[in-house]
Amino acid sequence: MNTQPRIAVSVGDLNGVGIEIALKTHEDIKKICQPIYCINKQMLTQAAKLLNTQLPNDFHLCEVDGDFTIQAGKVDSQSGRYSYDSFMKAIKLCETQKADALVTMPIHKEAWMQAGLKYKGHTDLLRQHFDKEAIMMLGCPQMFVALYTEHIPLAQVPSTIQHARLIQFFRDFHASIGDKKVAVLGLNPHAGDNGVLGDEEREIEHAIATINKEIGKELFKGCVVPDIAFTPSFRKNFNYFIAMYHDQGLAPLKALYFDESVNISLNLPIIRTSVDHGTAFDIAYQNKAKTLSYINAVKSALNFIKGK
Repeated sequence: MNTQPRIAVSVGDLNGVGIEIALKTHEDIKKICQPIYCINKQMLTQAAKLLNTQLPNDFHLCEVDGDFTIQAGKVDSQSGRYSYDSFMKAIKLCETQKADALVTMPIHKEAWMQAGLKYKGHTDLLRQHFDKEAIMMLGCPQMFVALYTEHIPLAQVPSTIQHARLIQFFRDFHASIGDKKVAVLGLNPHAGDNGVLGDEEREIEHAIATINKEIGKELFKGCVVPDIAFTPSFRKNFNYFIAMYHDQGLAPLKALYFDESVNISLNLPIIRTSVDHGTAFDIAYQNKAKTLSYINAVKSALNFIKGK
């Protein structure tokens, strides 16, 4: 009897690199878990033919209805819908305890929009599906970055800097990662320079003081000046960072650890990790896709299953 953890894999947009990565890594991944790929045999066979590769005999499928022509590198509503259906099937496997965790391949947001889906991505869907404030954290063991705000216009970010919202985010984050030191970035250049360049930092500092008092430890530090937060000397003392907006945290993360980073959804009733890259339409079905992010995503999911 196989006692390895079961990992549901949603295959992402089939016009992109996700299925190539799954096929390339299967022999290694099956050594550490039982992968369950949410795709039907017909679509898988079509993808394998395009990649000129043989299907493994032990590629365990959870059938997802759908039949369309894969168009490598194209934004397409049918492929967008299929990636959504694969994701929902994988969620269901976790909800019914037929899988222990979920790992996602990349979807294409425009393809979802063309398919009439209202969600901005995986995390947005998970947040609405579970009615929980999912936290998006990306990174690798050397550096993890959590995003206080994600896919919203930059002009809307300052209005979100509110004490009640900040403190709840900090509580949920602490509950998810435990007693780790966390550097919290300011919003403005120079963290506002004591109000000269903005006063949002006062709200952030108030929330930091509140959470540290609640947990009885000085674990959250800030506001950290954003342009020094990711320097080598500062990163010697911190592995976890909270950025106030998307590019503030992800630009330095991807500059440093693009190929190995993963995306982790915190504060949910299921374990979900993902590759930290897109569909890479420009290299789809050319056997050029890199696999390290996916392998790390699976390993991160296994660590969460083990409670590490």
